[in-house]
Amino acid sequence: MTSIGRLLSAAVLVVAGNASIPVANAQNTQKSTPELSAPSTSAPTITDQKLDAAAAALQRVTVIQQTYRQRFAEARTPSEQEHVVAEANNALTEAVADQGLSVEEYNSIIEVAQNDPEIRGKVLQRMHPKTESQ
Repeated sequence: MTSIGRLLSAAVLVVAGNASIPVANAQNTQKSTPELSAPSTSAPTITDQKLDAAAAALQRVTVIQQTYRQRFAEARTPSEQEHVVAEANNALTEAVADQGLSVEEYNSIIEVAQNDPEIRGKVLQRMHPKTESQ
């Protein structure tokens, strides 16, 4: 799966548990994140700063994903669909980059969150920080 596709799939899986959308297979970029790599016997260490950035990006990615899913469904021609896909890819990449992450870093963090309940909880807590008492 492409990096943008993984970005969309990760957002959906972490937040809603759904499958990826058609935009998911639109862009092909390399996947390489040495600073998040770790020996196979232990989970990678993700700094609080990276978790904050990933959570903020995930919130934006989720909104973008919903918007472009609707726009893609409304596109009437393959040309219109391609245009929507290109716009979505740019918006998704920008949303992640605005938080100081590469798409590859973001994907790696979200992948860890999908597989590690503790990291997933930290990301979700950052997305919804004041749900306890108001």
